[in-house]
Amino acid sequence: MGRSSAVPAASNTLAVLRYLAAQAGPVPAAAIGRDLGLPRSSTYHLLSTLVAEGFAVHLPEERRYGLGVSAFELGTAYSRQEPLARLGRPILARLVDQVRQSAHLAVLHGTEVLYVIEERAPGRPPLVTDVGVRLPAQLTASGRAILADLPQAQVRALFPGPAAFVHRHEPAVGSLSELRAMLVQVRRSGYAAEDGAVTPGLVSVAAAVHDHTGRPIAGLALTYPSEEAATGATQYAEAVLAAAAEFRRRIGGQRPEATG
Repeated sequence: MGRSSAVPAASNTLAVLRYLAAQAGPVPAAAIGRDLGLPRSSTYHLLSTLVAEGFAVHLPEERRYGLGVSAFELGTAYSRQEPLARLGRPILARLVDQVRQSAHLAVLHGTEVLYVIEERAPGRPPLVTDVGVRLPAQLTASGRAILADLPQAQVRALFPGPAAFVHRHEPAVGSLSELRAMLVQVRRSGYAAEDGAVTPGLVSVAAAVHDHTGRPIAGLALTYPSEEAATGATQYAEAVLAAAAEFRRRIGGQRPEATG
């Protein structure tokens, strides 16, 4: 198989794995093909290969597919190595030193974000975004920054109806159309923000970190008191964008618009 045919196949395989990882449980092959825009034959071929290699499992009675043991092994290996945390911690530390506000890094896990780094600024109170904490992605600045650069089909699969939207402290988005409108604004500005959606009185601003394909793999955020928004919002947004750009360079990533 030549390079031209192998690369799309690899991309589609990874897309299927990401899709399976984003679901609450096993799903039919037809749903996978529909949401990812894959032909029926290609979908079944990819799934058969993933099942054979242990990355997916077929449940014949339910006619559904889910993640396999090999996918779990990859996840645990990632947890052991913590590559994002190792690369990101010095970047966040410099950001905190620069602006004297607490910073954190989160990755998307289904409809939630999982926080993998927290760098607390001296004298600042503890945040709910501690390492290992999960929060609804659409409420957090980090989650919004990541979601804004995901394919629309994936966002639709993650938030198929009102039940997928969780509220905490503010009237937040409660439908897919509202979420899409908000993500359009995030893409236009280049960063995401939330004011009191997670913790009343605190504002967070975040930018996505992209890999070599332009795909968002993490959200880098800064949190500060809402009373500082009037004077520091622009400064904090620019600092977060610069830190995310540095992170992107360190992992050999590129902006989404630069991908083919």
